[in-house]
Amino acid sequence: MLRLFIAIKLNDSVIEQLQNICFGVKNARWLPSEQLHLTIRFIGDCDETMYHDIISVLEHISLSSFNLSIKGVGYFPPRGNPRILWAGLQPSPELQELHLAINKKLHTLGLTEERRKFYPHITLARLREKTSSRAIVPFITRNSLFKIAPFHTTAFHLYSSILRREGALHQIEKTFDLM
Repeated sequence: MLRLFIAIKLNDSVIEQLQNICFGVKNARWLPSEQLHLTIRFIGDCDETMYHDIISVLEHISLSSFNLSIKGVGYFPPRGNPRILWAGLQPSPELQELHLAINKKLHTLGLTEERRKFYPHITLARLREKTSSRAIVPFITRNSLFKIAPFHTTAFHLYSSILRREGALHQIEKTFDLM
């Protein structure tokens, strides 16, 4: 069984700029650079047959490359104790189109769409259960105007993820180029 998700890999410059803001929150477990990515679709556990079927349908996505811009920070969930700190993305019709195309292809395999609305973000940290919203106010305030210049996206990737005590290990299984 493989635990799979589809994401856009960030370039080194973007990762470095993101890591420069990752500090100052008690009880935060900041993600290491190799785990920073933009998840487009979480798939979950799949057997080998489904793994190959997923690759087969994703190879038929034919979309143009596009630019993305990171802007602002926030947290999930919006009510109650925060669990995730994230960097947001400026709205991108091209990213929405890619998300829709991926979902349509996966639907042909019987994989139902995620129930949560697609909210493009890059997870920066996971917070302990008892972290109050007051604890993250300095981080949110300090980075409210955070912005990274547009960067070009030329591919998306099928990743596998192995959950470990020290954090997930992500590996690119297959790359799908955009035109």
